[in-house]
Amino acid sequence: MSHKVAIVMGSGTDRPVMEKAADTLDSFGISSVVRVLSAHKTPDEAIGFAATAAEQGFEVIIAGAGKAAHLAGVMAAKSLLPVIGVPLNASLDGMDSLLATVQMPTGIPVATVAIDGSTNAALLAVAILALGDDDLRSKLAQYRADLAEKTLAG
Repeated sequence: MSHKVAIVMGSGTDRPVMEKAADTLDSFGISSVVRVLSAHKTPDEAIGFAATAAEQGFEVIIAGAGKAAHLAGVMAAKSLLPVIGVPLNASLDGMDSLLATVQMPTGIPVATVAIDGSTNAALLAVAILALGDDDLRSKLAQYRADLAEKTLAG
């Protein structure tokens, strides 16, 4: 089964953090497309992308943004796909973007990971996709076993 995840970010300066999500997905054999879309500077493009993401073959959207951080919320408002928000440390130690990402109104959920936690966002996307994919579930189980082994090895 071939899976496809959209990784969107509010600014090109977010790329170093968000590329970790793409690398993690790639390690599981999941393709991703990375786009810069701003909820504030390019709202029409952001809304258009979210509205057509499922038609484009995406199954999950990972959205990272700093400061006011409404990108994940815009994605969730215009798409029925699962959206995982990555608050980025662009100001105020990332607390502003954390609160903006996690405090979504009832009815429009955004799963939210730690500040700059794009690797965990990718792993959550893998877990979501693994619900219907036995091979991917096996890869995720092996990843977790390897993580435990590394941790115990100290």
